[in-house]
Amino acid sequence: MQELLDRTTSEMDVAHFDIPEPARPIEAMIAPPGGALIMYYTPPYEDFTCPGRTWYATGDKTRFPLWGEVAVTYHEGVPGHHLHLGVTLYLSEKLSRFQRILGQTSGYGEGWALYAERLMAELGYLENPDYYLGMLRGQVVWIVRVIIDIGMHLVLPVPNDQVFHPGERWTPELGLEFLEQRGFIPDALVASEVVKHLSVPGQAIRYKVGERAWLKAREGAMRRAGASFDLKEFHNRALSMGPMGLDQMSRELSGV
Repeated sequence: MQELLDRTTSEMDVAHFDIPEPARPIEAMIAPPGGALIMYYTPPYEDFTCPGRTWYATGDKTRFPLWGEVAVTYHEGVPGHHLHLGVTLYLSEKLSRFQRILGQTSGYGEGWALYAERLMAELGYLENPDYYLGMLRGQVVWIVRVIIDIGMHLVLPVPNDQVFHPGERWTPELGLEFLEQRGFIPDALVASEVVKHLSVPGQAIRYKVGERAWLKAREGAMRRAGASFDLKEFHNRALSMGPMGLDQMSRELSGV
């Protein structure tokens, strides 16, 4: 993962983004026990004396198939969280300290990271069918999580035309079963994900809502610019504005 992070940062810089030098370092770390069983990210210190870090939770695993981890590494590292948070911290002369440190919005940040996975597929970085399959598996998981999140917290009934417990109201037990059947992830991770959903309502929804907002903003910018649209320029401009709500982001980037 460290090799992948270093190589991706080097190849993304200049060719697809302008990554500030202080924001380039990123470290791959083994997560301490007791937390969520998925990879996560911690941003650099404000003065960049400590780099951004991806944390890989091993759990009880002794084998680590790579196919499902590449897209997640792009999500957490570059061009995902590490890029947008690193750029935000670097822009001290343009953005207020509130914007850089406390102004993050979940739809903006998680939406960008999920958008980054698709972007890497578009740029040819998931040309290995194994890695592309891993990205698609991740998309399935995000969609399943949205259903569980909404269903459990609103205690909604499962539609009667579904084969999965038609008419029953969502419970944590149904959420666990649904994720086991449809999520294609290890059992230990299934339980961890359901606990996370119960403790943070709306956590799952922000990923897909944010991703759709980023895609919509890019489509709007492409329509406005026509043949002169430049993807690198769009990304640099978007990240340089700092975090904001999704409606405001759409207005700023696509003019809608």
